Amino acid sequence: MAATTVWQPRDDGLAEIFTLLEQQISPSSVADKSQIWKQLEHFSQFPDFNNYLVFILVRAEGKSIGIRQAAGLLLKNNLKRVWISMAQENQKYIKSELLPCLGAVDRHIRTTVGTIISEIVNAEGVSGWLELLPALVNCLDSNDLNHMDGAMDALSKICEDIPQVLDSEVPGLAERPINIFLPRLYQFFQSPHASLRKLALGCVNQYVIIMPAALYNSMDKYLQGLFVLANDPVAEVRKLVCAAFVHLTEVLPSSIEPHLRNVMEYMLQVNKDPDEEVALEACEFWSAYCDAQLPTENLKEFLPRLIPVLLSNMAYADDDESLLDAEEDESQPDRDQDLKPRFHTSRLHGSEDFDDDDDDSFNVWNLRKCSAAAIDVLSNVFGDEILPALMPLIQAKLSASGDEAWKEREAAVLTLGAIAEGCFNGLYPLLSEIVAFLLPLLDDKFPLIRSISCWTLSRFGKYLIQEIGNPKGYEQFEKVLMGLLRRLLDSNKRVQEAACSAFATVEEDAAEELVPHLEVILQHLMCAFGKYQRRNLRIVYDAIGTLADSVREELNKPAYLEILMPPLVTKWQQLSNSDKDLFPLLECFTSISQALGVGFAPFAQPVFQRCMDIIQLQHLAKVDPASAGSQYDREFIVCSLDLLSGLAEGLGSGIESLVSPSNLRDLLLKCCMDEASDVRQSAFALMGDLARVFPAYLQPRMVEFLEIASQQLSANLIRENLSVANNACWAIGELAVKVRQEVSPIVTNVASSLGLILQHGEAVNKSLVENSAITLGRLAWIRPDLVAPHMEHFMKPWCLALSTVRDDIEKEDAFRGLCALIKVNPSGGVSSLVFICKAIASWHEIRSEDVNNEVSQVLNGYKQLLGNSWVECLSALEPPVKERLARYV
Repeated sequence: MAATTVWQPRDDGLAEIFTLLEQQISPSSVADKSQIWKQLEHFSQFPDFNNYLVFILVRAEGKSIGIRQAAGLLLKNNLKRVWISMAQENQKYIKSELLPCLGAVDRHIRTTVGTIISEIVNAEGVSGWLELLPALVNCLDSNDLNHMDGAMDALSKICEDIPQVLDSEVPGLAERPINIFLPRLYQFFQSPHASLRKLALGCVNQYVIIMPAALYNSMDKYLQGLFVLANDPVAEVRKLVCAAFVHLTEVLPSSIEPHLRNVMEYMLQVNKDPDEEVALEACEFWSAYCDAQLPTENLKEFLPRLIPVLLSNMAYADDDESLLDAEEDESQPDRDQDLKPRFHTSRLHGSEDFDDDDDDSFNVWNLRKCSAAAIDVLSNVFGDEILPALMPLIQAKLSASGDEAWKEREAAVLTLGAIAEGCFNGLYPLLSEIVAFLLPLLDDKFPLIRSISCWTLSRFGKYLIQEIGNPKGYEQFEKVLMGLLRRLLDSNKRVQEAACSAFATVEEDAAEELVPHLEVILQHLMCAFGKYQRRNLRIVYDAIGTLADSVREELNKPAYLEILMPPLVTKWQQLSNSDKDLFPLLECFTSISQALGVGFAPFAQPVFQRCMDIIQLQHLAKVDPASAGSQYDREFIVCSLDLLSGLAEGLGSGIESLVSPSNLRDLLLKCCMDEASDVRQSAFALMGDLARVFPAYLQPRMVEFLEIASQQLSANLIRENLSVANNACWAIGELAVKVRQEVSPIVTNVASSLGLILQHGEAVNKSLVENSAITLGRLAWIRPDLVAPHMEHFMKPWCLALSTVRDDIEKEDAFRGLCALIKVNPSGGVSSLVFICKAIASWHEIRSEDVNNEVSQVLNGYKQLLGNSWVECLSALEPPVKERLARYV
């Protein structure tokens, strides 16, 4: 039988790929880079192209390291796409070439090989590559630095990308791979080579989150190793030691409890490390400690030493990029990189308990911010107890005079803002003093002091508003308001941004207290609108939208609209349908349309038509970007749907004249079936809003709307589908109360899905649980005969959910359904009677007379039905519940 021939490259093929790679990496090459990519993409069609790339990486020793590395990185990207579908002999060839190269002399080649190995393991696990683990073990045990480093590098990438593969059973292996590697990794903690110590510790740290048995059972050895590495001369190793202690505190705090004092002492010292990254990692520990609910008395002891360290780290570092940004005044145009990515949050109906995206996700996290966050957390845990250690330091920094001490003063103002909530009781008597001190700082010569003073004043805003009833408090509130408005018009971009954000916070807290000042507020906001550049303009839109949300119909006065609307309408007309600067403007109009209600009618027609045009343009761009003249971006659809919802909510039945002649119904149905969850989420919100104000419009395609909405409730309720299910559920309920019997075809399926959601309420979120409880009640009210046969399955969780719903018309509807079910099937509620009673007792007052009577009939019916057992049932209830039930029985 003939021996299998080993694959060999053709010389002409090699030469061609060499030339392309050379042109690709050469900075002086005049060749068109996009053409090179196209050519490489074309080569990717050949089944053995990736063999050429691995050959160049591993064997082209006469070529530059840059070319070999470029071949390796191209190979990695290709394998990500095609590994699973590749011919087996090519897979085999690539694997056989990579393993001997783990110990390559050049580190760039070794690390590229490690990256490719990790990619293959990601695609097929370790069971598909039986030679890999022994090869890694041999290299680790070889005592040759290149081999040890290459194997450790590959291992670290596997641990980082797919840690679970080493903690799984592998056919043919007596134990899990992690059990083989962990003892070796611990040994490398003591290696004389810093690179090996760093890689070994990085590998083990990846497992803290998933905590395999092997790590849990060798925890003492791990901790011992950490203490050995704690004072490593290499900063990156010390940073990993800090990260390990932070992860252990978050994941398994009991593991460090026996060593707590030593760990805390170490973290305090390293918090002052000359390397800022090490100090930053150590600083994360204090927030993790508080979150882990470890004994606070231990931490309390450290406060007098910890607080000065945190405070000193809150001053701007000399190389902080914010210092450069702060020099920019409004005359300098924004660069594209100044515009942070923005994310529109789709419309949501119900309790706002979904996690918001952190606004700071695109700001650089550094030691200053982390120290401020730690002070904030400590102030919330210890409250006023931290003030004796903190206030003398703040006062000393605030009184530091001279230009060179401005960073100290700025850090002190930041600290006051950080403790504003946690230490409020202790600071309250000093409130007017603090505000009186901060107000002049709004005019400080240093822009970063002006900007931080805006933020800190906004942190005290809600407390100032509590004092608005007394003359001094009102006067200070006015001064803060006017001070922030003045800073809106600052010439420094950074101060503009801080003032506008701070003002938006004050708007939320002050709400109707802003009404007497509306004219001057609008004048300042629209003046800012006229002078700001693109980045800060987004924040003005937000401030205008927040103002509208805060004062609602008070904004609907001709004098105010004359100031507010013309500049917005002008900007609206300037922007094209595919300009992303439309997003914040669409959001702003959504708030304004809801606030003005029918007062928005004069502006409604062009706004409605523009939204329709945008949605249609995006649907075209999705299938034919060339004809649309722009690339598809679903955020245009989401923002437009939300603005249409705002119009429906604001105009009420007045929306009829806009939607009747339009094709919104068909567009909306299409959006309800979109593959993107945020588009569906906003589409179902609009479906529900239209159901409330103009249900007849949905009539011709009612069955389809209901069917698609009901499908969302039985979908895989992963995080992004929860908000979709929430809005679909709400929309079904809104439609049900309007069209009544027409929802009959979907009642059984929807009731079954809602029952399941309620039974697994802990796996979803408050908003979906509440909406499920209300919609289930509405369906039960309309078709009790269809819902009653299944009531025993969901009665208990349903009643528990109804107990948490606030008193309103939706809760009344739900209780109509509850009572209707019990009338149809009283015995179905007996086993859940205690929970029915608790749900009824959750009402503060039932305003609807007929619901009040129905609830009374249900309780009296059970009292008769159960006879002596009724008293037994009542005895299981707490006294306040019995007291409330007495109103009905």
